[in-house]
Amino acid sequence: MEKNLDMIVEQISKIKKENKKVYTKDVYEIIQKYMKLEINKTPVIEQERKLYYISAEFLLGKMLTCNAVNLGILEDLKKIVENEGFTWDEIQDEEKEPSLGNGGLGRLAACFLDSIANLNLAGDGIGLYYHFGLFEQKFKDNKQIEVPNKWFDTTSWFTKKDVLFKVPYKNGYLEPILYDMEIVGRQHTHNILHLFDLKNVDESLVREGIEFDKQAVDKNLTLFLYPDDSDEAGRKLRIYQQYFMVSCAAQMILEEADQRGWKIDELDQYVVVQINDTHPTMIILEFIRLLKERGFMLNQAMKIVSGMCAYTNHTILAEALETWPYSYLKDTVPQLIEIIEALDAVMKERNSNPSTAIIDENQNVHMAHIDIHIGKSVNGVAKIHTDILKETELKDFYKMYPTKFNNKTNGISFRRWLCTCNPELYLYLKKILKNDPSSNPNVLKRLIMFADDEEVIRTLQKIKLHKKQEWVKHMKKKQGIDLNPNAIFDTQVKRLHEYKRQQMNALYIIYKLLKIRRGWKPQRPIQVIFGAKAAPAYTIAKDIIHVLLCLAEIIRNDASVSPYLQVCFIENYNVSEAEKVIPASDISEQISLASKEASGTGNMKFMLNGAITLGTNDGANIEIAKLVGKENIYTFGKDSNTVIEHYKNCDYVSKDLYEQSDEIKELVDFIVSDEMLEVGNQESLIRLYREILNKDWFMTLLDVEEYIQCKEQMLNDYENRLKWGKMMLKNIAMSGFFSSDRTINEYNEDIWKI
Repeated sequence: MEKNLDMIVEQISKIKKENKKVYTKDVYEIIQKYMKLEINKTPVIEQERKLYYISAEFLLGKMLTCNAVNLGILEDLKKIVENEGFTWDEIQDEEKEPSLGNGGLGRLAACFLDSIANLNLAGDGIGLYYHFGLFEQKFKDNKQIEVPNKWFDTTSWFTKKDVLFKVPYKNGYLEPILYDMEIVGRQHTHNILHLFDLKNVDESLVREGIEFDKQAVDKNLTLFLYPDDSDEAGRKLRIYQQYFMVSCAAQMILEEADQRGWKIDELDQYVVVQINDTHPTMIILEFIRLLKERGFMLNQAMKIVSGMCAYTNHTILAEALETWPYSYLKDTVPQLIEIIEALDAVMKERNSNPSTAIIDENQNVHMAHIDIHIGKSVNGVAKIHTDILKETELKDFYKMYPTKFNNKTNGISFRRWLCTCNPELYLYLKKILKNDPSSNPNVLKRLIMFADDEEVIRTLQKIKLHKKQEWVKHMKKKQGIDLNPNAIFDTQVKRLHEYKRQQMNALYIIYKLLKIRRGWKPQRPIQVIFGAKAAPAYTIAKDIIHVLLCLAEIIRNDASVSPYLQVCFIENYNVSEAEKVIPASDISEQISLASKEASGTGNMKFMLNGAITLGTNDGANIEIAKLVGKENIYTFGKDSNTVIEHYKNCDYVSKDLYEQSDEIKELVDFIVSDEMLEVGNQESLIRLYREILNKDWFMTLLDVEEYIQCKEQMLNDYENRLKWGKMMLKNIAMSGFFSSDRTINEYNEDIWKI
């Protein structure tokens, strides 16, 4: 490794000798080139049994610092960079972030790959190589605008490779190519992330914004993640895209099995496939098809595949449990129809309950049902999530297969979400705990010994202030916004969805705006921070963004309010932005409607970095509360049983709450006030107003008054700096449970058995 570091210095010196100026891009390219060489020297993790983690998303984030951490050379590289007059952040800024995911699902997959490699387990990732990702978000006229996000260039960490197999398509075949990236662990071994691309993909198909010809499947298949499925062409394109991914995966796995000499009739002894959500479900069908081509009978193929495949459920939302019309599948993947029908017949013999059918009475095919019937394991991702699956959403399946169901509470990579994004906190914790919390997260519990040490608490708060100052500088540079680092940073960053209830936070902002105008000045300025993308076809989600941006403009232009309240929306929120804003935040907003958030992982990242949770009794918030104690978390809102009963009885009427409460009425009416209409779009504002007033499917008005009271208490408590510091310390101390290393060990012990 020393030789490699010397070579980096030599290459920089060579540029100088040629009388050229050294730029940050030059230094980045030199470091990245030699890091790739060093990673390639590390051996592939080899074991008798291997995991293939298949996912539609891998939201990796930038890899330079992460790889440097895992190779153990970060501090040496920083010295080289600083000797050249640069900062490490300037070098890292040269890297483009891979746009291969949308939110928690993809970030979880990335954390899992990191932990699998660091635990020295043989496990590769498999997905798709999206040319333009989800999209790049821009703001114009207080609205979200989508443009293509072309993220890769000549310095990509991926290596292009040819493959020999083809994917069935209509009357012919599609040709894939492969992009591989090594996932290196601290033991200097590596696994691989395999991303498949369409060989003949045509980027010129993209017209204005992110519009493109959805029917040119043989040319558009890997242009975008989650192409708009608001019409038939879009829905069929998603089926084609998912099938392309799983066919490539299944063929690659069987090809590797042949190369290794694994007996195909005993493949479940060598291979385990983790299906991350329902997007890769068709790999079950494709494996059976390919095994039948090799001469296996249906029952034999089913038995082999059942022993190989396991399914992770990530949602309680019915609309997120994918179903496809039988007619669509017959048109797009006719080669799988015979297998779907055969599996449906077998399962209906097992159980005549229509709720467990693969093909229902409306001729819809349920992908999750295939996973549950055929797979060997079904896991939720937080205790309450798994309990709801067993007791409500998948109750009939749980009765059939009680031993298949298990919980694996999500986790995050501490190497990314502590070492990389908050090195000041990491090094301080490492110093006082005399151990490395990134490789041994349980050591964080020792921090409790310092709960009454005011010097330690003050140091934690100094680190927090430093991260705030860094983020304020970043936002000034990125978006030209002037922010106050001494304000309370109240942060809600996550995918924009009604169930996550950013609209409830908007009502709080209106509440605070009106209070300040009436003379109720807060003790300390409040900075409400958002980061989120709305799916292009999700109209109400885009309307929520519009309301928040309109409120930001109104407050910014009101001199009587802006010194006390600011609203900041991070444009194009991604992993790199998260790595900056999460360590800077004081309040972690986790306010989803109880029973709707499977787990969440942002809540864990905030907790690790010393933010205090303001949340409902939902997802992993419940496990956070049990770990830190009710005095170190702020919870509000109706519990999941109450919410489930409201849905069951159809007795929630938002308009009743609106009419019964003058406060709620004032807040909701402000959305369509003259002041908002002056800066906003009338159609968008009225649509959201009517949605909250007449539908409010995720029960914003049910919890909003308690939410306001809880947040006001939180802001008051912040002024007791010692008390708040102790809460920070307790949250950091108890965050070790949420390491993805723990999660992966549980997967391996209970399911994978690598």
